[in-house]
Amino acid sequence: MQKLYTLVLALLVAVAGIAQPPAGMGGGRPGGFNGAGMPIGHVFGKVTDPNGKGLADASVILLQSKFDTVAKKPKDVLFKALVSRSNGDFSFESVPAPGKFTLKISMVGYAPVEQAVTLSPSAAEKDLGSIGMKADATQLQDVTVVATKPGMTLDIDKKTFSVDKNIVSAGGTAIDVMRNVPSLQVDIDGNVKLRNASPQLYIDGRPTTLTLDQIPADAIETVEVITNPSAKYDASGGNAGILNIVLKKNKKTGYNGSINSAVDRFGGWNLGGNLNLRQDKFNISAALMSNQMRGRGIGNTERYNYGGEVPVSIFQDNTNRNKGGFLFGRLGVDYFITNRTTLSAGVTRMRGRFRPSDNISFTTDSLYPSGTLSTLADRASNSTREFNGLGLQAGMKHNFKKTGEELTFDVNSFGGKNEGDALYTTSYYTKTGTVGSIQQQRNISDGTNRFTTIQTDYANPINGKLKIETGLRAQINNLKSNNYNAIKYPGSDEFVPLPMATANYKNRNNVYAAYVTASGKLSETFGYNIGLRAERSDYTGTLLNSGQQFSNNYPVSLFPSLFLSKKLKNDQELQVSVTRRVNRPNFFQLIPYTDYTDSLNITRGNPNLVPEFTTSAELSYSKKFAGNNTLLVSAYYKYTDNLLTRYVDTAENEISGKTDYITTYVNANSSIAYGLELTSINTLTKWWDMTTNVNLYNSRINIENLKTASQDPMWSMFAKWNNNFKLPSKFMVQLSADFQSKTNLPITSGQQWGPPMAQAQSSSQGYIRPFWGIDLAVKRSFLKDNALTATLSFNDIFRTRKSDQYSEGVNFYQNYYRLNNPQMVRLGVSYRFGKIDMNLFKRQNMKANSNEGMQMMQ
Repeated sequence: MQKLYTLVLALLVAVAGIAQPPAGMGGGRPGGFNGAGMPIGHVFGKVTDPNGKGLADASVILLQSKFDTVAKKPKDVLFKALVSRSNGDFSFESVPAPGKFTLKISMVGYAPVEQAVTLSPSAAEKDLGSIGMKADATQLQDVTVVATKPGMTLDIDKKTFSVDKNIVSAGGTAIDVMRNVPSLQVDIDGNVKLRNASPQLYIDGRPTTLTLDQIPADAIETVEVITNPSAKYDASGGNAGILNIVLKKNKKTGYNGSINSAVDRFGGWNLGGNLNLRQDKFNISAALMSNQMRGRGIGNTERYNYGGEVPVSIFQDNTNRNKGGFLFGRLGVDYFITNRTTLSAGVTRMRGRFRPSDNISFTTDSLYPSGTLSTLADRASNSTREFNGLGLQAGMKHNFKKTGEELTFDVNSFGGKNEGDALYTTSYYTKTGTVGSIQQQRNISDGTNRFTTIQTDYANPINGKLKIETGLRAQINNLKSNNYNAIKYPGSDEFVPLPMATANYKNRNNVYAAYVTASGKLSETFGYNIGLRAERSDYTGTLLNSGQQFSNNYPVSLFPSLFLSKKLKNDQELQVSVTRRVNRPNFFQLIPYTDYTDSLNITRGNPNLVPEFTTSAELSYSKKFAGNNTLLVSAYYKYTDNLLTRYVDTAENEISGKTDYITTYVNANSSIAYGLELTSINTLTKWWDMTTNVNLYNSRINIENLKTASQDPMWSMFAKWNNNFKLPSKFMVQLSADFQSKTNLPITSGQQWGPPMAQAQSSSQGYIRPFWGIDLAVKRSFLKDNALTATLSFNDIFRTRKSDQYSEGVNFYQNYYRLNNPQMVRLGVSYRFGKIDMNLFKRQNMKANSNEGMQMMQ
């Protein structure tokens, strides 16, 4: 800890040193001089309403008069534009003097204001005082605001996807949303990959313990895909990026809300609504949603084992059902203490219960020429899973007098309880087809977890060309789990406890971090962002049955990042970025406990694991064309040392005493991944827009340190195509498709969001066979201002979005196939209501209008 304090102090001292201008230089201060010896001016004032109160979010533009050598006369060109702060203040710094300018102020509901401004060398600082705006009666009568938010916006460092435009996912969960987000690959179990690796999941910029199937699609406003995070973000996460889900918050003045409901063809349904109120010193937002699921799936597995005394083939047929639901509630409040300081608080409540059932029929045959039948059996699984979660959030934001200087402090804590009860009944058949014996295995579990994040950030624009940001962060994760396993052998009437298959454990994982970044412009066309992050972590774990303890302290590691941006002519831009990240093994991967809960999926931890470090480089090119058309092309490269990955090996089954296949975790020597990604947004006509995303990639894992040869690299392609059609009579149609070519099995060291039950499958070497899928949705709007909408969606129309894999390992190979919720049909209805009060345009939400997320070249 002392090392961390020393490091943090060094970073803060460095920030203070950078913030000081060289001796004898003006440093961009008003009234000083620039590098050429010219005076630097300062224009500032305050925008007020007819009652003299400050107006927030007014558009303030400063135009500079310059001589046009072509037209041979002066003309106004844009010098800088901004919006007034929460108290109405505005400030333009680094204004050239002498000079003639025109100030223009506009805001919805008020008549525009225009004022001439003249600066001279002797009067380079101009205080314009309070500038009153008058209500525009013509604008206040029957105001109808029609705005179309783009379905996706492209920044070179991230993509932001608007859920409002994604009508296919209406009434579903976050998993349905991710299927239409460019760059993301989603399998049938809801596992998400970003460039063939599992990303970190964030909610509102903070890590979360929620899973995607626990988040209603109607609660999501946008999804941010960050492929190469800078030093400002957590270094944890390894070779994948960050998937940030931004939930809906209060942004509109007055009151507004919506009621949503949907039903699907399997009998699943959801009902919910949200309400926002913004008035005086308070912003209040609330949401409550209930989601009931009725999932269905089928599959089969064909496996050949050569490692035992008798080589065998195993054939499995699988059917599963998942019945259950959850309740999601959220309440947030922003309170404006002063015009510069805001407090916020929020609470999220979740409760869910799922009852998955699974039936697997399997046949085991000898591979000897006689083909003697070894075993014919059927396993029925019936489970109950419950979770009860509570999240708390508190924050403070203070805006200083200097534009862009701000201090924030946030505390987020999410935790809860979980319970599970699973019964596995295996019926063994005789050669005549009758039940010869029955064996049952029962697993009872419960646990608690608590994930807490404490963070403070400070931003200070030193001058018009340099901005310093720094922050501290602590993440504390506590988990406790109890598992009880027992078996009822054939012919027995009692369950016998299985000590070797029972584990009770607890662990605590802490990560402490500090960062500093410097960003700005070296010229009007060249920008930079340089950052350095320091992190240290530790974990302690205890097996409660035996008292055995495991712990590790990872020393301070440094994670630099570099982003360079060059603006070219004709709305073109180039950017290059280089970052370093880490993925530390978690407690589940480390404990040397063998989980025999599911005899077809036996897993074991590895206490000898070490962290993996990834260096990533990305080169991007963007181009904006006329008519709302954008192209983004990115080439990327990632190199990882000591890659954490799953590995299937053989070991003695301590319950049966036989040699069995067990999935564990290992450090491979290294991995390399590289590719080229293209994203295009096109407005083809007034009624048709299209988004295309194509990712060509290759990857190779070096596992020469293990018992098997390295897998050959393979070029693969993943593509998404999304179309929106605006038709007459208030109809809208969305047509989406995705395609995955043959590809190597992905690295499985990251976070997974699939179900806890599945038939036996391998996570070793192998490949995924090609698959594709098509979705279609039709939306019709009704009533004034399209307040009522009805959406009919069809997912996986042709039953082709499958999971079809081939894998091989030590003395075995396997084919695996699954299909989950094919040809889903869902009908949803949404009603929007609200009132906009022009007198409430006085405040701004703590986060709503901030420039967070636009951390790159401003």
